[in-house]
Amino acid sequence: MRIQHIRQRLRDLGAAPCHEGRVLRSWAQGLPLGTKKRRAENFLPLALRDAIPGLTADLQGLARLHSEHTGEDGSIRLLVELMDGQTVESVLLPREGLCVSTQVGCAVGCVFCMTGRNGLLRHLGSAEIVAQVILARSRRAVKKVVFMGMGEPAHNLDNVLEAIDLLGTEGGIGHKNLVFSTVGDRRVFERLSQATVKPALAISLHTTDAALRRNLLPKAPDITPDKLVELGEVYARSTGYPIQYQWTLLEGINDTNAELEGIARLLAGKYAIMNMIPYNSVDGFDYKRPGWERMAEIARSLHQQGIITTLRHSAGQDVEGGCGQLRARTLAADI
Repeated sequence: MRIQHIRQRLRDLGAAPCHEGRVLRSWAQGLPLGTKKRRAENFLPLALRDAIPGLTADLQGLARLHSEHTGEDGSIRLLVELMDGQTVESVLLPREGLCVSTQVGCAVGCVFCMTGRNGLLRHLGSAEIVAQVILARSRRAVKKVVFMGMGEPAHNLDNVLEAIDLLGTEGGIGHKNLVFSTVGDRRVFERLSQATVKPALAISLHTTDAALRRNLLPKAPDITPDKLVELGEVYARSTGYPIQYQWTLLEGINDTNAELEGIARLLAGKYAIMNMIPYNSVDGFDYKRPGWERMAEIARSLHQQGIITTLRHSAGQDVEGGCGQLRARTLAADI
């Protein structure tokens, strides 16, 4: 379901723009759609007031909790069931953040990622994306939403941008706290710059070597790392938000001194943050993350060269909850 379908349903029930805005604002902020206050009730058209219970039930059915897994770092990985029985994952992060999914599966096929192992099953509608935020807000405050869960947001651009627009307006989330994560697609740089709500941008870089990147991300658009940084810099300067470059650390593959030299060359003087993410081990995959000392050495080296670098703990490592893993385990258990 898309947000535009909800809007049309409200209009069919007699909602004027002010009524539509009130209902969508209540939903996006995780508040009850109806109210017991007589004055507020009378504000809505009678047909819409009568339809509130059914509308509430339908919206709650967009995303239901299948299971949750709490990590030692304070994160909570949620396995979310959609109306058609498919499942996706979202993650409540420390400090009031949330990572949401935009697709069931993924077509990019990153060789180290569980989500893309079985390809793309379907896109999520914009309402299904927002519904993950509502579900999370029923558990704790959410003030930042990262579109970095299952799926490639660039492949579902219309729905993701529609969700971002609602969250950045009626949802009350600051635009720079909406983070669009992508492997890199020229359409993203064009469309985001034209949007009313301009999110921050995170680009999955993973290597500065164009040939290696094609091997690691076999179905990503064939854009060189140099060009991605060039496009990212234009967007960063136009919005005033630094680009967040994502780098999943894979031992013996992209943790070399040559890669550190490449990062320093690409990001010198750029409005950018390098997020180093230790690989979250996946059963059946041969990849593993470097030792902690090596990862800390990488972060120190980049800092010394003037590159703002974070060394992140991938949320949920202790519960083996990397994107796609909870869903994969559940599907295997059902067989």
